[in-house]
Amino acid sequence: MAIPGRLRRWSLARQILVLQIVVVGVTVTVSTTIGFLQARDLLTDEATGVSTAVAISVADSPAVLDALDEPDPTTALQPYADRVTAETKVDFITIMSPAGIRYTHPNRSQIGGHYLGSITEALAGGTYSETYTGTLGPSVRTITPVKDQAGRVRALVSAGITVERISSRLHAQIGAAGLAGLIGLSAGVAGSYLVGSRLRRHTHSLGPSELSRMYDYHEAILHAVREGLLLVDSQGTLTLCNDGARELLRLGADAEGRQVTDLGLPPSLTELLASGENRTDEIHLTGERVLLVNVAVVRSGSRSLGTVVTLRDHTELQGLAGQLDAERGFADSLRSAAHEAANRLHTVITLVELGRPEQAVAFATAELKAAQELTDRVVAAVREPVLAALLLGKSAEAGERGVELSISEDTELDDVGLDERDLVTVLGNLIDNAMEAAMSGSPPARVGVRITTDGTSCLIQVSDNGPGLDPAAAQEAFQRGWTTKGSGRGIGLAMVAQAVRRLDGTIEVSGGEGAVFTVRLPLPVESRP
Repeated sequence: MAIPGRLRRWSLARQILVLQIVVVGVTVTVSTTIGFLQARDLLTDEATGVSTAVAISVADSPAVLDALDEPDPTTALQPYADRVTAETKVDFITIMSPAGIRYTHPNRSQIGGHYLGSITEALAGGTYSETYTGTLGPSVRTITPVKDQAGRVRALVSAGITVERISSRLHAQIGAAGLAGLIGLSAGVAGSYLVGSRLRRHTHSLGPSELSRMYDYHEAILHAVREGLLLVDSQGTLTLCNDGARELLRLGADAEGRQVTDLGLPPSLTELLASGENRTDEIHLTGERVLLVNVAVVRSGSRSLGTVVTLRDHTELQGLAGQLDAERGFADSLRSAAHEAANRLHTVITLVELGRPEQAVAFATAELKAAQELTDRVVAAVREPVLAALLLGKSAEAGERGVELSISEDTELDDVGLDERDLVTVLGNLIDNAMEAAMSGSPPARVGVRITTDGTSCLIQVSDNGPGLDPAAAQEAFQRGWTTKGSGRGIGLAMVAQAVRRLDGTIEVSGGEGAVFTVRLPLPVESRP
């Protein structure tokens, strides 16, 4: 019972090596045995054929009939038999009377004696072969009659080849067959060893149970991990894709085994997967998601085996970040307003101390009125708290950056049932992009915002007085990586386009004095009047 346990502990490579050696050994042994038996049968058949041909040829010879008419047939027949035996491949030719008395024999002392073997069928006129032990030992022999012109049997001829001679030829062939078998066995063992060595390298000398356990762990991990995992080989072929990656990238069941360029992924993501380079925490956009992508190159020595790609869904995080930016902007506007209020308060106090109370009241009233008017108008027009906070925060930010941010008089937006995170993404990024464009143009920098609804859709329009966009740039503006800056990889407008697609809306870019971005978002049916 200890041996099976030891065998189970062998590595898969060793088990296969031993199995291959056993199979090769059994195959060579069986083949050699079959070859031996076939060779023996062939040599026996050959000996029978030769002895039959020689016996019939001697029986048909006129010299034999002539010698039988002599008083002593042996005198003429023995030299003839010796000559034919020397010229053919038989070991003996025995010519005898119908009574079985030998006229010829290789051993002269056996002449005149009785033939050892069956002659009944030959006396009846037939030719037959048999294996019989005679004076020369076991032999394969053929007996045929010698007939005169009248058809009478005048004598009998027996020609044969000894089994010893057949065995000697068989042994020679067995030696050649054994040598061929040994060469085959050696080649089989060597091939099995090479296969086993290669298998051992690939399986790291693990046993079947260990490999099975690793496979089970592999499958469990691939299906359990929520993050996306891709394996891409050095030729750019996707070799592995887990469930998380299929869901994040919307890949089909036939994705594995295809080139990454044929998977229908966004250009930036396709370029990343095909690059074969290390990348860390890159943001990429698909049709509906924001993905954080990491790429690690796998090497064996100096040879690249491919890359391991991990994908994490940052869609919700980006939405929350947009909301946080809106709240932070609102907080910054309050901080800025508090700072300005302190400055204005000092001014008012100083005017009072200087004995100018009327100017102090007028100054304080004007400043409070302007700030309150903006706040009241935004809060009254935009009844979505997050968007209202975003507009107030962006207004404060624009003031600090020297940009005049104006909100149209007809701006009005109720709670329309659209995802507030997508609205923040769209409006916040468009305003940021517009402020950057306006600041790069001629002063004064101006940005306009208009938000309205017509009962079926929501219109968001952001304009600037910057340098504008040419038609080619307008087509590329919403792709990841496009930017109006000298360096960097823009993602804001790409996220805008992604959010608009999620909301089944449209976005257009037009020119004029600067650029005008117009977004139309269909309202949910339950939110329509």
